[in-house]
Amino acid sequence: MTLSWPVVGAVLFGALLHASWNALVKSSTDKDLDTALIHLIGSLVAIPIVLWVGWPDPKVWPYLGASLVVHIGYYLALTGAYRHGDLGLTYPLMRGVAPLLVALSATFTLSETLSPLAWCGVLGISAGVLVLGLSRHALESPKAVGFALSNAVIIAIYTVIDGLGVRASGNALQYVATLFMFDGWPFALLIFATRGHDLGRYARGRWPVATLGSCASLGAYGIALWAMTQAPVATVAALRETSVLFAVILGSWMLKEHFTPRRFIGTCTIVGGVMALRMG
Repeated sequence: MTLSWPVVGAVLFGALLHASWNALVKSSTDKDLDTALIHLIGSLVAIPIVLWVGWPDPKVWPYLGASLVVHIGYYLALTGAYRHGDLGLTYPLMRGVAPLLVALSATFTLSETLSPLAWCGVLGISAGVLVLGLSRHALESPKAVGFALSNAVIIAIYTVIDGLGVRASGNALQYVATLFMFDGWPFALLIFATRGHDLGRYARGRWPVATLGSCASLGAYGIALWAMTQAPVATVAALRETSVLFAVILGSWMLKEHFTPRRFIGTCTIVGGVMALRMG
């Protein structure tokens, strides 16, 4: 498997989609309700797709079940990070450590071995993402950093699980649609049990924007899982974290977060890492 330019282009577009729905959550007045609503709507959007493409083979369900459990922790850590820190701080930390963890475990879990140049790409992207996230503000937001780093581990775990699952399935759309059809319910039901009245009122005014976020989330992960059937999982995991570039831009533009010289250096480092990944 090699990382071709069409796969690179698709993953970069998916990265933009991923950064967009995260920016929607960060810009909302209630992160918990927004996360629950986006993924609940995503579950509903996935139903007609599953009816169209059909159910995965029985051998795929253990991967789906494991991924669903891990994703509950992901949503809890995600909303916790966004409650306590800027998008420009927490998003890079969450996304920067995960691809390095995936690459380190790929030999044992995925039977993949990266070339030296590809390793340089993974390290370059991870370093650039961390440069974007590790600022003085990080020392002032220990809770945000704690949630973000915990989520990085969770992201690495479900990336490996879903990489194995989508390859076992052989049909990325079928796998991701089934995953999303069930994925939105556990966290949404948890929020509904504690804040049911708030969720209903919030949904009435927020559902159009949340639907866009749901489609972006489904598209972003669907593209990533398809790419994992075409190229090494570790390189796809690293490449999709270029979403942090889009997150920084969106954070500066939509959320009025500062674009500092440190973030410029991090951006250049990530671009260099992308080029090394492609050449590796």
